[in-house]
Amino acid sequence: MSNTKRPWKGQRDGFTEALQYMQGRQKGLIKSIRTPWPKFNDAGTDGIEWNTLTVIGGRSGAGKTLVKDNIVNKAFDLNKGENFRVLEFQFEMLSRVTAIREFSSIVKKSYKDLCSANEPLDSETLKVCYEYAKEKIKHPIDVVETPMSVPEIEETIVNYMEDHINYEGQHPEYTKTIITLDHSYLIKVTGSQSKQDMLYDFAEMLTKLKRRYPIAFIILSQLNRNIDNPERNEDGRAGNYILTSDLMGADALLQHADIVVGLNRPGYFKVKFYGPERFVIHDEYVMVMHFLKCRNGDTRMSFFRGDFGTMTVQEIPTPPKQEKRLTTK
Repeated sequence: MSNTKRPWKGQRDGFTEALQYMQGRQKGLIKSIRTPWPKFNDAGTDGIEWNTLTVIGGRSGAGKTLVKDNIVNKAFDLNKGENFRVLEFQFEMLSRVTAIREFSSIVKKSYKDLCSANEPLDSETLKVCYEYAKEKIKHPIDVVETPMSVPEIEETIVNYMEDHINYEGQHPEYTKTIITLDHSYLIKVTGSQSKQDMLYDFAEMLTKLKRRYPIAFIILSQLNRNIDNPERNEDGRAGNYILTSDLMGADALLQHADIVVGLNRPGYFKVKFYGPERFVIHDEYVMVMHFLKCRNGDTRMSFFRGDFGTMTVQEIPTPPKQEKRLTTK
């Protein structure tokens, strides 16, 4: 009997699966992937659930890759006892660059310092990096650097999941996997395919695979060029805020995503008073995460500080608002 001709199933199945999932979470057998930031975890379901798609969109220089790297780099420490892997599609940065950025977050020295740009790196710091690498490579993280088309990405993911089946339990199980891609606009198009059509195909493929396998997708996306219009960088404008329509290929990714984060660095773009509420932005390192869609959580706006010298991201309190000035007649 063909499933395509009779694709339905009874609602009993849905309720049974829901109760099993709830019970598993109640007992601590099923957990979300914790990120380094309680605000991020709280916006979702105590982190990022498996079988979901998270999209992080931002302008160049906003810190998309930095946020993604912090999630991946801390994942194994923050989720001890969980059996999972990481597969990264890095179409923008070489894995060597990513590794040096990670060293930077550990030893609190800049990328330039670690590459002996001004003076030779001291032996003690190099030794610390060696020791860190010896421990880090024990974590099952794999990287794909070759740019691919949507069908090639799908084939790679399917092969990866099939190659990493866990046979230790009573029944074979696919290994839970965090899969990242940096970034979506660098995916190769095929034939006469447009970038927009490619993004639709890509989003549909992600949904198909997240339903089939225990995957948590984290996809980075650029923003449309209208975000750079001068009026959107004027102090105190609603246009300061990132909107869902700003995502490149928004219609394609938004419909399929479970969490959508619009990332901004107001000070980097010379905005001192952010949005109609006129949050005071003291420097260019303040990062704003607009949680634009949280299918199973809460939308919100949260503030962070990105240290691009040491490649770290920290939560900060919501900045004060500009005091209203009283005018006299």
